[in-house]
Amino acid sequence: MAESTGFQLRAYVFIDSLQQQLAQYMAKTNRVYDPREYDAALFVEIAPAMEIHAKIDQALKATRVHLGAMITERVFGMMQLHHQDQGEVQAAGEAVLNASGLKVTDRARCKILQNKIIRSVEQDHAIAFTGNASGNMVLAGDSVLIMEAEPAAYLSIACNEALKAANVKLIDIIVWGATGRLIMAGSEAQIDYAAAAATAALENLNRTLPG
Repeated sequence: MAESTGFQLRAYVFIDSLQQQLAQYMAKTNRVYDPREYDAALFVEIAPAMEIHAKIDQALKATRVHLGAMITERVFGMMQLHHQDQGEVQAAGEAVLNASGLKVTDRARCKILQNKIIRSVEQDHAIAFTGNASGNMVLAGDSVLIMEAEPAAYLSIACNEALKAANVKLIDIIVWGATGRLIMAGSEAQIDYAAAAATAALENLNRTLPG
């Protein structure tokens, strides 16, 4: 956590290659510069919240990355950066960490709050999912994966790895705030593959942390 530096690293997530659905979803919901499919991406969440502006400035001046999104809340600030060159994105992250006196291993542990599959949803339920979504549609008979985790930004890599592993639809994802939410839909078998990949991605985040 590196409290002696005055900074707290809540989340640090590097994505090597944004899968098509996640890149397209981000292009719909981002507030600055839209990513392209298969860009590398980085999500960083830090406290104090308003310090995220200094971190964005450091990353943009040190590299050629683009800013995709910036969120400032009461305690934490989050930024999402991306570029087609993985090295540029990794260098941006290193610039931010070095300027803050932080290491990747200072990030918070991931806590999975919900991880469930609703199998073969009924039509009313499918319509409700679709009505609340910013992504694809849920159809009657689809199986639906629902995940909730904190910090929220960690669900970005869970989603990306699920899309690599299975032929599923991204329905909705929230990667900022107190907790994050991920909803995906597809056939029963494909949703099982997606759930396993998403869970493994979140568990792997914790394996690199001390303790």
